[in-house]
Formats: sequence, C-alpha cells, structure tokens
Amino acid sequence: MDHAASYVHGASATPLLGETVGAMLDRIAARWPDRPALVVRQQGIRWTYAAFHAEVERVAAGLLALGLEPGDRVGIWAPNRAEWVVAQFAAPKAGLILVNINPAYRSHELAYSLNKVACRALILPRAFKSSRYLEILSGLAPELATSVPGGLRAAALPDLRHVILLDDEPAAGTRRWADIVADTEARARLAAIETELSFDDPVNIQFTSGTTGAPKGATLTHHNILNNGFFIGEAMRLTEEDRLCIPVPFYHCFGMVLGNLACVTHGACMVIPGEGFDALATLEAVAEERCTGLHGVPTMFIAELEHPRFHEFDLTSLRTGIMAGSPCPIEIMRRVVRDMHMAEVTIAYGMTETSPVSFQTVAEDPLELRVSTVGRVHPHVEVKVVDEAGRVVPRGQTGELLTRGYSVMRGYWGDDANTRAALDEARWMHTGDLATIDDAGYCTIVGRLKDMIIRGGENIYPREIEEFLYGHPDIQDVQVFGVPDERLGEQVCAWIRLRDGSSVSAAAIQDYCRRHLAYFKVPHYVRFVDAFPMTVTGKVQKYLMREAMLAALAEKAGA
Repeated sequence: MDHAASYVHGASATPLLGETVGAMLDRIAARWPDRPALVVRQQGIRWTYAAFHAEVERVAAGLLALGLEPGDRVGIWAPNRAEWVVAQFAAPKAGLILVNINPAYRSHELAYSLNKVACRALILPRAFKSSRYLEILSGLAPELATSVPGGLRAAALPDLRHVILLDDEPAAGTRRWADIVADTEARARLAAIETELSFDDPVNIQFTSGTTGAPKGATLTHHNILNNGFFIGEAMRLTEEDRLCIPVPFYHCFGMVLGNLACVTHGACMVIPGEGFDALATLEAVAEERCTGLHGVPTMFIAELEHPRFHEFDLTSLRTGIMAGSPCPIEIMRRVVRDMHMAEVTIAYGMTETSPVSFQTVAEDPLELRVSTVGRVHPHVEVKVVDEAGRVVPRGQTGELLTRGYSVMRGYWGDDANTRAALDEARWMHTGDLATIDDAGYCTIVGRLKDMIIRGGENIYPREIEEFLYGHPDIQDVQVFGVPDERLGEQVCAWIRLRDGSSVSAAAIQDYCRRHLAYFKVPHYVRFVDAFPMTVTGKVQKYLMREAMLAALAEKAGA
C-alpha cells in the first residue's frame, strides 16, 4: 500500500499563549498566591507564588536601577539555586535578555560567550565544586579588583559593566545579589517597560554545545519558551497540586523550560534537590517533598535506580516526569515505570533551537510506544522528514527531521552564516537528526546524521545496537559509534559500562551480538569503561570517544 508523506502538524484546540513571561507570572501569582512555588533544599528556601513574584519584581526593577536597558544581555554563570530561577523570570520582565552560561565553562569559553553577545552584566557565585568562578573572571578582568561596582571597564571583556555576586561576603568590583535595590523610580520604570514589551522580543540566549566548532547562541523569545513550557506541562497533566523535582541544570532548556516554565505556567511547585545532580539528594527530595514528577536524562535515572539505598525511599508519590536529553534505553524506561512508580512518565524530543520540544509522548500512549518512540508532534508545531534532496519521504522511511512553527528560534545571535545553514528560506529548522514517522504519527529518532555509521556501504544506526545491548544482563550502559577503517570505511565500536560485580569478555559480547544481529552490526571493537565523557547536561560526547579510540588504535599500530 502507498504510505502517506512523512509530514505532521500539531493541530490543537488549545490556543497559543499570546503574552510575555512577566505577564504570565503576574497572572499565575494572582491566581494562586498561597500555593508553593519554589523549594530549594540546599538554601532552605520555601516560597509561595506571592513571595516568588515579589522577589522577581524586586530583582527586575533592581537590574533596571543599575542602568541596564531593555534589550541588554545579562549572563548567568551558576549552578541550580533560587537566584537562577528568579533571574529567569526577572530578566524578561524588565525586557532584558538572559544569557545562559554553562557552569562547566572555563576562561576561554566564558570570554567567548560574554563577548559574542556583548553581555552588560554577569551573575555568578564565588565558586561551585572545583570551579572558582570569581577567580576565573578576575583572571580575565584584573581590572575588577580596582573597579567600583557597576564601573567595570575590562579590556578582555569590553561590554561587561556589572558583576553580581551570589555570595554574602562582598568582593572588590562586585555587587551582592542581596544589595540589588528596587527603589520607587525603578519600580515605576519596570511597570512602564512591561507595557511596551512584545511576546516576540528575545528573552533568552542559549549556547549550543559547540562540539563541531565555536558555540552558537540560539536566541529565543517569550513566545518560544513560554508556549513550549506550557504545552510540555499539558502533556504531563500538570496542575497547581503538582510538585516537580528538577535535578537537571537550569542553564539548559531541560531545566528552565521543561522544568521551571512547565511548572509556573500551571501553578505547580518547582523542587530543587541540589546545585548539581546527586542521585541520593534527588531520591531524598522526591521522598521528603512528596514530589509527583521527576525529570532526568537516562544517566540520571540509571544512577538513581542503581543507588545502593534506592529501596529505602518511598517514591509512591511519583506519577510523571520527563526522560530526555539523549536516547532513552527501553529497559531503563520499564524500570522507571515499575520501580519508581512513574506510570505517566513521558519521553520528549527536541533541540535548543526549537525551544526545545517538538515531539512528546503522553499518558494515554501504550507503554510500548512510550519506550520505543518519542511520541507525536507537539501542538502548533510542523515536522517533516526529508531525503538528501529535500524531498519529503513516505511514512516509515528514514530521513532528516525538519521542524517549523512558533518554537523555532529567531536565529543564532550575531551569526547570519550559521543561521542560514540551520534555517532555510521557508523557516524550517534542520535538526541534523535522522528519524522515521509511522502511519499513526509516532516519531522514532534513529540517530544523528553525523553519527550514522556507513560500513562497506551498509547504513548502521548506533541507536539500534545500543538498544539491543541494553538487554544484556551484565551491561549497565553502552554507547556505539563509528571509527574509520581503511577497508570498509568505518567499523562499529561499542563502549560498555558493566554492572557492579559483572565480568564478561569482549569476545562474549561479540558472540552475543552475532546470534541476534546482522554481521555488519556486530561491534568490531569493544571497550569496557567506568564512565563516558559527558556534557553537564548528561549528553554523551561520542566525538571524544571516537578521538580516544583513534589514538589508542594508532598507538597499537605503531607498537
């Protein structure tokens, strides 16, 4: 039979929200002033929506009182804490653009990011774990030691004027967060500015990972992130009764959109278990705060399920949450539903440039589809799957996924060439992901265009081999990628993390694969490792694994 074209659009009776982030917060805080809004366990903070709204208003007006103007960029370089959430809502309220800076960045990446978007202010803590943020900044801007707060003029950071410190102890050239003052004049100015804002104004710049070059600043609007957060919450069936545990980083869309904005658009409570991910702290937060939802990337859920104290915690309050950020192993999904009581857990797929979610499963989807696909297209979003020539392929065929609609970014900040490469003339965002869409509209992500392995003319999708190997009783985690081969073009390589106490040989893994997979999919190289190179958001960096394997093979060849 002839298959329909791989084109879907999210027709919906629920309209898009035509308001700014600030107007939405005003509306929600007025409706549920006494409901819990934010719990930050490490800081001892428990704010109602009325208290959270008041703090957002104070900081929004206070930033304007510093001399910042609508459209100015404000960077935040910090782990998960209350001030991050406040800044996320205060900046757009004042017409400012919040710039998310990866907490793992060091001096080179920091300078690049701040200068690329001409940041006027930077919010940061003195330190977090091994990152001494203030020292790194002072190394870039030694003028900080002799400047007065708000008067910074640093040669290496020519646009930066204000450094706001998330610390009780003052430091030269900085202003403490607690000292941001919202006087009567600034509050009046804030009110006036809010009447002039458009929901199409940019409010957020997020840097893509930069694994293939310098990071690019995806520029997102009120309309982009507010609506995506709202419809994510709709898919999760969030209400003002829900309490969502958010251990994923705020600087990434997963934390600030799928987490914070999904909650606030529904009057739900944001529960922050710690500054960075810790499996034990997350389990404690869920149990003690009676969370109804939990977010995470697959590696986080694996760490929670494998924690030696996992069975001590009462997780029966859980019902929903999102697993996303990288392909979700089927077996892990089953355990999350069974052992963590997350019967309504959803899978979401997207990318920073699309605010981010384009596909999501819903509670009504059968478990088989929730563990094998990324669901159906999000409301008000269009998607098509195309071949190399840009033609839409029939349902069930593999091609590149393209997305269009309210969620697509304005572009990359100050980077017309990369914007044109990603966004075509018809405003389709080229994701670089390989996908199929079935006759019922369910999407399966097959892999990255760049991750696809071509071995002797055979197209191999690493995801398929990874899913198969997750079913091996000794394997806890696995990543599959291609390495160059003179004869076949590429060979399949598998990096494997074994379960504690397990012992199995590479030859045994290969024999296991030969019994069940086509010969060309059997990993030629198998390496057992303790960990994978990761980004802060839990995305595995396969290019670093490929480089390590190439170095090891070259060393072996030269021995």
